[in-house]
Amino acid sequence: MSVLIVLAAQAASPVCTTAAECAGQGVDTFIGTPDRVWASVAALVSLSGVVLGRLGLRSARRGGGWRRAGLAAVVLGLTGGLNGAANLASADGGLGTGNGVAGGAAALALGLAGAVLGGLALARSRRAEPGG
Repeated sequence: MSVLIVLAAQAASPVCTTAAECAGQGVDTFIGTPDRVWASVAALVSLSGVVLGRLGLRSARRGGGWRRAGLAAVVLGLTGGLNGAANLASADGGLGTGNGVAGGAAALALGLAGAVLGGLALARSRRAEPGG
């Protein structure tokens, strides 16, 4: 069985808030509270913004045509960072309470980094364009 099928099956399973609730629903794995899932997805979106920003920045130095990667990095970084900030603002407790505080903080930091890298890539790609 492929890893993607296993991950898709876990994502399709109902999200429960406690391990006891998962056992009552017949779900054998506890993937976390909805806030933790939200923070984790926001962190992954922000991380993809960092990766695309780095690729766009590297390509802009070489004169490549990765301008879309810079724009995508800005959009993904801002989206993930804003979701991380919203998760942090709505959290009721600190670390270890199931509110996704660590994931929200990671999403906020990575989102800022992705937006900055994407902005730099856009600026350098504009400077490298001939006649522009």
